[in-house]
Amino acid sequence: MENSYLLIIAILAGCLATTVPVFMALFFTGLVGLAYVVGLEPQIVIEVLYRSMDKFALIVVLFFVLCGNIMTTGSIVEKLVKTANVLVGFLPGGLAMAGILACGFFGAISGSTVATVVAIGGFMIPALIENGYDEKFSVGIMTTAPILGIIIPPSIAMILYAMVTNDSVEALFLTGFIPGILIMAAMSFYAWFVCRRQQIITQDRPSWAQVVATLRESVWALMLPVIIFGGIYSGLFTANEAAVVACFYAFFVEIVLHRDMRLRDVKKVIVSSAVTSATLLVIVAGASVFGQYLTFEQIPDKIANAVVGNIQSPWVFLLAVNILLLVIGMFMDIISATLILTPIFLPLLAKFGIDSLHFGLLMTINLGIGYSTPPLGVSLYITGATVNRDLLFVARSVLPFLAIQVALLALFTYWPDLVLLLPRLVYGYTG
Repeated sequence: MENSYLLIIAILAGCLATTVPVFMALFFTGLVGLAYVVGLEPQIVIEVLYRSMDKFALIVVLFFVLCGNIMTTGSIVEKLVKTANVLVGFLPGGLAMAGILACGFFGAISGSTVATVVAIGGFMIPALIENGYDEKFSVGIMTTAPILGIIIPPSIAMILYAMVTNDSVEALFLTGFIPGILIMAAMSFYAWFVCRRQQIITQDRPSWAQVVATLRESVWALMLPVIIFGGIYSGLFTANEAAVVACFYAFFVEIVLHRDMRLRDVKKVIVSSAVTSATLLVIVAGASVFGQYLTFEQIPDKIANAVVGNIQSPWVFLLAVNILLLVIGMFMDIISATLILTPIFLPLLAKFGIDSLHFGLLMTINLGIGYSTPPLGVSLYITGATVNRDLLFVARSVLPFLAIQVALLALFTYWPDLVLLLPRLVYGYTG
């Protein structure tokens, strides 16, 4: 390994070890690489920063962040949880299933795991404990189920992946539906099995009139994902336009129909969303500078050649990549990891005959699992704060649910036709 590579690795590892923010660590390492290793003028970094954020695809991220904040400020989240509860709450483990279903509903609008943990987990964990569910079970299921926020479309991580690979965002979104539904089904079955053995008291089965009343009350909230996906896949508007439509619809529902948000709250929601969006943009910018250094040094091609020279089987390659991504997800957020690793893996996909849409789904799930793995899993800290428990307690709580998700990840890894079924049916995708 060249001395310059060792220098770059040392700088990046040193920055991360000293708790320098990830975006600053990536930016500073990329700057050193471009200016002192490659020998470019430092002013070029300014152009790289500008070009990294001057991308139309990022608009959809910003508006979905805003849409998620609108929902958590108003009552859409509460109505989604209420609907999920009336549909499955009477089954053994029904309230836990309702939490999983609510994560799916919310994920189909927000595109963010963190937002799903805060909105659904903060509401459901106390409710589960109050209704007699074991604390460890409650924490575990509501820490891991929010992975649905980035698997079930729209997904911010998928948008950024498609931005790098130039894949169709709409087609990539379709790869998430079947895996998302299977994850919901598997986790719900586990909840049913555990709670039936523990004989947790279930809710009374709601009458047909109660179901209809709840659906009628929640109809405007339930229409939001219908509008998003109906508009995208009917061709009425693009994914970018869908995010804008969703924001205006959510504002209209909360202010005019539900009347749970006042006009003076609008400024607060927009400012909060702007701060969150700015955080994402600086990560994109920092990762782009580091990525530019990798491109100048042709590191992705060198890694591709080294891997192909030592690994011949696509099955072995996918196994190695899954393990690597699971480890990386423990230490790095999904946005940074997606932007940095995608250009490295992209040359390898064609050499091993792996479809880029299929790989995008695998990368999203792998790094999404990282939200629930120590030492830096964000979801662990959020739910730990909710129940005032330490990291070790929460990490132990998530183990059975992570096992389910990893087992399903293996299924999706080695059965690509299942992942690509919907893109092929809707778009005639032949990749």
